[in-house]
Amino acid sequence: MEQKTALKQLITLSKKGSPMRLAAEEWKNPYETLISIILSARTRDETTIKIARVLFKKFPTPKKLANASLNSVQNIIKPVNFYKNKSKNIINCAKVIVTKYHEKVPKRFEELLELPGVGRKTANVFLVEQGEDGIGVDTHVHYISNFLDWSKNKNPHKVEEDLKKLFPRKYWSKVNATLVRFGKTHTSRRQKDKLLKEIKKVK
Repeated sequence: MEQKTALKQLITLSKKGSPMRLAAEEWKNPYETLISIILSARTRDETTIKIARVLFKKFPTPKKLANASLNSVQNIIKPVNFYKNKSKNIINCAKVIVTKYHEKVPKRFEELLELPGVGRKTANVFLVEQGEDGIGVDTHVHYISNFLDWSKNKNPHKVEEDLKKLFPRKYWSKVNATLVRFGKTHTSRRQKDKLLKEIKKVK
């Protein structure tokens, strides 16, 4: 895949996606941003944003969330997929942020990966929201990248590496949001694949 072709396809994808707020966006501080991204895995952004607002109203700081009971968190985030596991993760994540980082979310990739509930995708998406360069590979990014031959890998980490080699660094922060918005706009697999076939012809 030539870089020039991939960039044209990325621009085309950006025009085919509807403007919408994603779960990682528009929070007032890094704590809210990180917890929202953890909650958003395998969950609709609209649901995540709504539930996260309620969560942050009750637990506005890492310290308050760290001291929360598991049951109280579970009751709030129940509409989110895998809420039981995520409840444990966000409480434990908050505890580490409080005890190890003095209530400040770390900004280094390696430190983020050590937080409960944080994997490469979450860390990358979080850093992009902090103005850093990164490519978070979720199901949308994975599927579209394979479809358009940007990457032939099935492993998300390998896909991330392929995309970082393919796109200039200044475009990294646009990849996840562009592909997620496209994927969320075109929810029908048939419709999505039809559009992707057309985009694949862009040279």
